[in-house]
Amino acid sequence: MNKGEFLTRFSIWVTLAGYFIGAALLALSRKKPNLEPKARLAWTIGCLSLLIHVVCAYQFYHHWSQDSVYRETSRQTAEVIGLEWGGGVYFNYALIVCWVLDVAWWQRGPEGYRRRSALLNVMWQAFLMFMIFNATVVFKTGALRFIGLVLCLFLCWLWWYAAAASSSKPDTVIT
Repeated sequence: MNKGEFLTRFSIWVTLAGYFIGAALLALSRKKPNLEPKARLAWTIGCLSLLIHVVCAYQFYHHWSQDSVYRETSRQTAEVIGLEWGGGVYFNYALIVCWVLDVAWWQRGPEGYRRRSALLNVMWQAFLMFMIFNATVVFKTGALRFIGLVLCLFLCWLWWYAAAASSSKPDTVIT
């Protein structure tokens, strides 16, 4: 494995760890507020690592060519679902922009972040889960697929558990 491949793969593993740890701690922080700073740190590390991953992928795999990224996305999509379409890359770009904005919001004002709309939280977490599930379960094979499936199922269960545990509190925002 060369340096570029290592950096690209390592950065996505850190991204996934930041996502899963951050989302899990965020769910648990509704009952244990002292976990929120740790959740925010993991969430921020995950987001920053995603930015590093994108830079590495563009540098070492696509040589800064959007056409190369689109073609590779199209090839992978055709291989997995039989549809030759590269537009999924734009969902990746949306995820990047939204995650950066989410981290900025949380870093700027944790109190405001906590009070934001439950609907916004649910939509955001559902979009993230959709993207992570596709990245780790649908488009991967072997051990990574299994690990991704287990972590996604665990996180869904944890969100359900956190929501059920806080449903008796009318002022609680559920993520």
